[in-house]
Amino acid sequence: MLETVLAEPSIKLPPTQAELPCDDGIPMETQRHKLQMDILIDTIQPWLEQRTDGYVGGNMFVYYSLAQLKNQDFRGPDFFAVLGVPKTERLSWVVWEEGKPPDVVIELLSESTANNDKNQKKLIYQNQMRVSEYFWYDPFNPNDFAGFDLNSGAYQQIALNDKNQLISKVLDLALVRWEGNYRGVDATWLRWATLDGDLFPTSQEMVGIAQQRVEQEKQRAEQAELQLREVAINLLQNGMSIEQVAQLTNLDILEVEKLLN
Repeated sequence: MLETVLAEPSIKLPPTQAELPCDDGIPMETQRHKLQMDILIDTIQPWLEQRTDGYVGGNMFVYYSLAQLKNQDFRGPDFFAVLGVPKTERLSWVVWEEGKPPDVVIELLSESTANNDKNQKKLIYQNQMRVSEYFWYDPFNPNDFAGFDLNSGAYQQIALNDKNQLISKVLDLALVRWEGNYRGVDATWLRWATLDGDLFPTSQEMVGIAQQRVEQEKQRAEQAELQLREVAINLLQNGMSIEQVAQLTNLDILEVEKLLN
């Protein structure tokens, strides 16, 4: 009796992130573009650390179709955030591996990319990637700032609220324009904030906040010590012995004796 051997089907699986290019060698447009990307990514990390899920990336490839891979015609967004995914390191964002596209994308405009960001890329995010929210911002022209959310398959522009913010409903956070110095550069920066308008601090600001807290604690300790000494003096003036005052205030006897001088 002859045995029939069935041939295994020849199915080519799509490539994984380990097999895909993750660098095109193209640098950021300018120093300010690089800093703007950093301030968006770095300040949201502590917020992300409080969650059990989520990923934030920038200036890295996002692979959303095999046709896009073949044509090599699309580079990664300057900033993107994804919720509901494991918090692990990625070489690239591969939609067919992750099971979903980014939830929020921000593109930083420049003279050479603005037309593409506002037209071709916007259509890719809307029609092919189905990104829930898309924002753009020009670091050299703060008035060129817009946001869109996906509604019935098409982007609808998000209106600025009464605080001059654009709200990301997906992240439940606000994007605000802030004038100040970041890493030695004075500019108007796009930053994350709570819905109440509290900015997510930079590393430098966090150091300043920590130093301020230390100084406040020091001042409170000095004030408490001064009040304790005033109590001890009042007790001595009312006829209490040095030993009794030391016991009540937990001060050293020698310290209490000095208060009599």
